[in-house]
Amino acid sequence: MRVDRRLALIGVIVVVLSMTMATQYANLRASYTFTIVHPSNADIRFISSDNSSTDGERCLRVVNNATGTQYVTLDLGNWMPDSSTNYSAAFAIVNEQGQYVNLTHVNISGTNASYLDMWVHSNRSVDAPSEPADAAVQIVDNGAALFSASDTVWTFAPGDGDIKTISADYGTSGGQTHLPVYWDVGANMWYNDFSANYSVNKTSDFVWIQICLDIGKTAEISGSASTGTIYFHFKASQ
Repeated sequence: MRVDRRLALIGVIVVVLSMTMATQYANLRASYTFTIVHPSNADIRFISSDNSSTDGERCLRVVNNATGTQYVTLDLGNWMPDSSTNYSAAFAIVNEQGQYVNLTHVNISGTNASYLDMWVHSNRSVDAPSEPADAAVQIVDNGAALFSASDTVWTFAPGDGDIKTISADYGTSGGQTHLPVYWDVGANMWYNDFSANYSVNKTSDFVWIQICLDIGKTAEISGSASTGTIYFHFKASQ
């Protein structure tokens, strides 16, 4: 009897140790939420400005505003070899988040991308290279990115979450100078084309994008448009 009791006690100890050392399995729950919105209504969003030479509509547009086809297209028109043109306000990027956001770099891929130059700059009505050095930054040269993920080319001030405005400056209570944007039914985008709306690095929640097409003498004439994709890369400030 004494031997049996000792064995039983050892068995209990083994069971307890096994329970203590066993892998734990647990179930936790966390709900999530996000909303898929129109490109002109997002937390980092696009707004239109300049008109395309093709049809007089905004360069930046949503061609088909039906559900499932609401993506932006940039129409830069029809141009001949040995020509150049500037869209000083092809469009603008706006930050509606409540924190600073950095644009690190931009890169382009596609046909004839080497004919494209791109700038971020302050004054939508002025050719970017003629602006002060702190008011304009070239980000693409002949289709090649001039910066990388480790850089910061422009800093957006915190936005106010209001898709019907852009904010020229930022203070302790948020954007102080609210500038209106309007809906363009042809482009299916919010737009702004006021020449007085200057963007200031680290102070405004928006920046103007200038695109220059510089087409060489030997450019091949084709029956279809050159197409590609422009990638904008952002990093939020902590």
